[in-house]
Amino acid sequence: MSENERRPRPRASLEVLRAEARQELDTVVHDRLLLGEDPWAFMEELPTVDELVVYLLRAEAIETNGGQRASAAREYRVLRQIALTHPELTQTVWRMLGEHGWAPNSQASRTS
Repeated sequence: MSENERRPRPRASLEVLRAEARQELDTVVHDRLLLGEDPWAFMEELPTVDELVVYLLRAEAIETNGGQRASAAREYRVLRQIALTHPELTQTVWRMLGEHGWAPNSQASRTS
């Protein structure tokens, strides 16, 4: 892999990230409809546009870290940084932290 391939791409604006996420979700919905799936059965299981943006930004952070999955503490810091960098995603980030168990436990947060 060349040096240029390893460098993360420049950060796009939140509007661009949301447009990319919306296009990706539209493609998933279209494909599932073509397979004959009932949208009432699968729409609730798909992530929201903002959730998909958070997943994309998280994936970039994992890639920047050499592809290694983050520890729970680093996962929390990465997601917290996403919320700080993109304040419009703050509610989504905090909801995802709780839903996925990525939030630090209360004991750890009291000691840091």
